[in-house]
Amino acid sequence: MRVLHVITGLAAGGAEQQLLLTIRHLPPGIECEVATLTNPGSVAAALRAEGVRVHELGMRGNRDLAVLPRLTALIRRGRYDVVHTHLYRAGLYGRLAARLAGVRVVLATEHSLHAGTIEGRTVGAGVKSLYLVAERLGSTTVAVSQRVAGTLCDWGVPEQRVAVLPNGIEAHRFTPAGRLRDLQRARMRAELGFAPGDFVVGAVGRLVPGKRFDVLVQALRELSPKVRLLVVGDGPERARLAAAAGERAVFTGERSDVPALLTAMDVLAAPSTEETFGLAVLEGLAAGLPILHSGCPALEELPAEAAPGARKLPSVAGAYRAAVFDLATRPPTAVPPRPAAVAHYDIVRTAARLGALYQRLREGRRPSPAGRES
Repeated sequence: MRVLHVITGLAAGGAEQQLLLTIRHLPPGIECEVATLTNPGSVAAALRAEGVRVHELGMRGNRDLAVLPRLTALIRRGRYDVVHTHLYRAGLYGRLAARLAGVRVVLATEHSLHAGTIEGRTVGAGVKSLYLVAERLGSTTVAVSQRVAGTLCDWGVPEQRVAVLPNGIEAHRFTPAGRLRDLQRARMRAELGFAPGDFVVGAVGRLVPGKRFDVLVQALRELSPKVRLLVVGDGPERARLAAAAGERAVFTGERSDVPALLTAMDVLAAPSTEETFGLAVLEGLAAGLPILHSGCPALEELPAEAAPGARKLPSVAGAYRAAVFDLATRPPTAVPPRPAAVAHYDIVRTAARLGALYQRLREGRRPSPAGRES
């Protein structure tokens, strides 16, 4: 089976990284190529390093219609069985190009959709109407959580056209306990400049207002100087957050060694209330960390016992200050066993389910009535 993934860009981001992991773990017999409309970045390089062919289409802006015939011609030449789009712009152009090229199985993954926003941008009536027109050009829209599926249905996408298929993490890359983790932790903390007695609050994600990392910076001001902040990621808010946090915070920028960086942390904090899945929270759980979060659909859609080390808080500085103080003043405890949520969202499992969905759509069958892939 030949699959072309069409994505808006391939800089480091949640959807882009998820595409890389998914392709890496799809079942044998599925051959993937990737077309990026614009901005080939670090994920394009990583895909190529793994032998995946990446096509750069050189789109110059949202209204660069010249990309459409180029993409259509690429799809015709490639004789793909499936075209799978990711992110809003790629969904518009990719689904139309696939239909013009005669591809029968066309699907899109919706990574970041809320009632009034898509990918962090406010949605007006015109954008919403265009989205729904493009959606009808596909076979199925994949939602990464039940929350996203509900939003799609609220927007007017028929329930029978929606499949819920969650994101996944490479669980084997995270070392939750043992001597190897202890050695890695000591090395990483020394590299980052943390003292042995420091209590490190970690955060991972793009530095944009919606992630609400300012809540952690505010909480830090009211805690002991021994409580430090480690922020992994980059974005337009970095300079402002770093200036507000001062010397007690370390901002690493974009890094590819997140599993190693997690070992330097004592707790992972995720104060965003706008998540559509919550990958960073799951990675923290896989690394054996206690979790403080303000919204993680991936966990909220599982029983509480699937992640006993996770605690949901209001996204305000006072709540995080109190919770961090409680953790920092407790006696040290052993790293707990890996929770069930980690195995549930292992990328090997979710990629296998995506492969099954491709096959089902090729055979002309719809997703299950409940919208979930089994």
